[in-house]
Amino acid sequence: MKNIYILTKLEIFKLFAKGRSYIAFGAIAFLVFVIQVALLVDGKNFFEFQTQNLRDTFLFEGNLLNGYLTVYVILTALLIHIPFLIALVSGDLIAGETSAGTLRFILTRTASRLEIITAKFITCILYSTLLVIAMALLSLISGILLFGKGDLFVVRDTIYIFSENDVLWRLIASFGFSILGMSTVASLAFLFSSFTDNSVTPIILTMVIIIAFMILSSIDLSIFKLMKPFFFTTYMNNWRLLFEEPFNLYKLINSSFILVFHIALFFGISAYNFTKKDILS
Repeated sequence: MKNIYILTKLEIFKLFAKGRSYIAFGAIAFLVFVIQVALLVDGKNFFEFQTQNLRDTFLFEGNLLNGYLTVYVILTALLIHIPFLIALVSGDLIAGETSAGTLRFILTRTASRLEIITAKFITCILYSTLLVIAMALLSLISGILLFGKGDLFVVRDTIYIFSENDVLWRLIASFGFSILGMSTVASLAFLFSSFTDNSVTPIILTMVIIIAFMILSSIDLSIFKLMKPFFFTTYMNNWRLLFEEPFNLYKLINSSFILVFHIALFFGISAYNFTKKDILS
């Protein structure tokens, strides 16, 4: 355990010494800023468009275009695009060092291969977690400062209106669940990184799989409906369950376990391959 702790600190230092590690944080900050400004300028029209079919039936009062709504919009929009930013770093953790030749030097140390890849994997998951936390803090703080607080109005198959004191915990829990989804993406990119010497390949393969799973899941054919439960992408957006009333706690917990299973599976395959791989030749 001591070796893993020391190696993890070293991996974190190496990760954040690279410029590309900050690209994702910069991109998230920029996108959150752009979305918030756009909602500030044209949010009223956006909200009216979302509710245009309901205005003959309901009377809307209060600050419904508030910070909590902007965070919900950002969650919906950015969680589709964050996987690429995560794969950009996770796919390079092993393959990048293999192609640069530095991995051979690392393997000459006293630490075992399992300890080395475990430290790299912990760093991979930590990076994904920090990225989601940064997104949460940026969107929550800026949203509340710019728009204030208020009830959250969510239009799905059913209309949900959550009172102001019932929203914040749901948003925080959504970001927490999103960490599992993004960690699954990071684990997949990490897995591909352990099989190749080219850091571009894991990024491409990860995104191809995610896009393919999403496309197949959206096609309304019986064969794809049967396959859908086996796609990990099916469970990544289940943070939305927190914005139903009552929300399905069993389904949310089940989705969490499935994502954790995929994370463990991807790491297990990565670790096995890494310990058997002929890197020194």
